[in-house]
Amino acid sequence: MATSELQPGTSPHRDSWRRTVLLLRKMRSDVSSLLECYAEKQDLVEPFNFDLIDVDLIDGVPLADVEEWSELSDAERLGSNLQAYWAFQILLDQILEEQRIDLTPEDVAFHESIQSVLLQVSALAYQLEELMVTLKHNVPAKEVKNTSNPDEKSLFEKKLRGMKVLQELGQWTVRSVRDLHKISTAVQASPTTESDSLEK
Repeated sequence: MATSELQPGTSPHRDSWRRTVLLLRKMRSDVSSLLECYAEKQDLVEPFNFDLIDVDLIDGVPLADVEEWSELSDAERLGSNLQAYWAFQILLDQILEEQRIDLTPEDVAFHESIQSVLLQVSALAYQLEELMVTLKHNVPAKEVKNTSNPDEKSLFEKKLRGMKVLQELGQWTVRSVRDLHKISTAVQASPTTESDSLEK
């Protein structure tokens, strides 16, 4: 397949690429608003240093920060993004369940805000998987690291874990836009018919 057919900057893939970036930007805005609302409703307005919290509390939460970011291949970038958003689907579902049962059982509007972000994460994961197929990358196995049983945590620990999940999700939306921009630039700059970066 010719490179021009695969370039994110050319039709028909340009629209898919643009939709993904637009979704990420909307998610970033919605997650920021949700995080502010979450902190207020859980009475967590003071900043918390998660480095001082039991590591088990944030076990399984994907971290957006990565060493040697510039050295990652296109496949590694997309694969790590996809796996992160798969994990966030599970984590947000846990948060929603905790809010409905234990923390804010009567706040339906708040639950709907969490559900809205969860649906966006699911849609984003689907779009990222499509991009990997389009660019001829192998889609990683859907293996999400097991997290500790949320029922074993105190209410305060559930509140903190939920805030950490939302904070990292917000960071991932920023990283994902950077990743997609770098991949798009690399694909469009490739002079070969079958770009090496697309075959990795």
